[in-house]
Amino acid sequence: MAFANTPNAYGSLARAFHWLTALLVFTAIGLALYADNLPDGSDAEAARLALVYSLHKTIGVATFAVALARILWVVAQPKPGALHPERRFETFVAAAVHWSLYTALLVMPLSGWLHHAASTGFAPIWWPFGQSLPFVPKSPDLADVFRSIHGAASKLLFLSIALHLAGALKHAVIDRDGTVARMTRGTALPTPAKLPSARPMLAALTAWTTIVALGALTAPAPRPEATPAVTGATAGGNWTVTHGTLGFSVKQMAATVTGDFTGWTAEISYDDAARAGAVTVTIPLSGMTTGSVTPQAAGPEFFDVAAHPTAIFKAAIFKAAIAGADRQLAATGSLSLRGKAVPVTLPFTLTIDGDTATMTGQTTLDRRDFGMGPSYPDERTVGFKVIVDVALTAQRK
Repeated sequence: MAFANTPNAYGSLARAFHWLTALLVFTAIGLALYADNLPDGSDAEAARLALVYSLHKTIGVATFAVALARILWVVAQPKPGALHPERRFETFVAAAVHWSLYTALLVMPLSGWLHHAASTGFAPIWWPFGQSLPFVPKSPDLADVFRSIHGAASKLLFLSIALHLAGALKHAVIDRDGTVARMTRGTALPTPAKLPSARPMLAALTAWTTIVALGALTAPAPRPEATPAVTGATAGGNWTVTHGTLGFSVKQMAATVTGDFTGWTAEISYDDAARAGAVTVTIPLSGMTTGSVTPQAAGPEFFDVAAHPTAIFKAAIFKAAIAGADRQLAATGSLSLRGKAVPVTLPFTLTIDGDTATMTGQTTLDRRDFGMGPSYPDERTVGFKVIVDVALTAQRK
């Protein structure tokens, strides 16, 4: 059994690539069709849906890697000639379908991967190399474009698979010419190899360029710009927040999901000389976003925004007893969330330049302290630790 191709037969590696690719593609398609029919009304159903999509995405990335290797092997190897070269139209269609399938093996997983990289917070890829891609920003609008391309490309993929299967059935049932045996058993047939024409490849690439362009053009319109992260300080205090961010991150199925809050306000009283003060932060939870899992996070299982629309953090500010951190302070008080008041300490660094103050801080919370995620009693799906990051700039009144 030859490892490489010959002018009359496919080698063992080419045939292994063919059947491995078929297994990966049909598994990914089956998972996608199965996920499309899964309910997602409850948190348990949403978790199951995320599990299926994670498997689909992971297989998609594997398909992309296998496809690259297969295409490089195809280009480097001789291709056995057509058994019926006199049937010019049939030979042209067969070659065009093959090139369409090769292109699909790159476009489909890559568009899905790019959509995943531009999205936040749903169904991670199961591998150790992170969920992002270089030069692909987290952007809902960009994610919509890649999702639209992925959906449009699936139609051409299905058509190419159908034509390929129809051709195989014709050769096996009508022609009975041994074409299928080439790929199943590596049968060598006395057919001379011919230099393939570039026209089938160009036809396939033209079709795929058109479908990708149509997918991009039919993507949803860009979303309106988000509201500012801060609406200003509440009455009282001697500092006014001019800009700030309030974000959090948590592990979901071993991948990091990030979110943030908009519309929050802060009342800050702080004495430079005494290095002491107080702060009250009011956070409307309707301003929370966590990418594609925002509805799940806002539901009764987690933030329960409908029943508890506001979170409030009240704390005293004082110098933290941390050696070697001269500018380190801490805000120690309680965070009221979901009807529970939990003691919280937020260490932060403060720099004051004239009448402008900048601060950055981080603390870690446990979602179980607030009764979040009772249906997720372990960390296999949703982690216990929630990292909160704060950064703001304020002006002295």
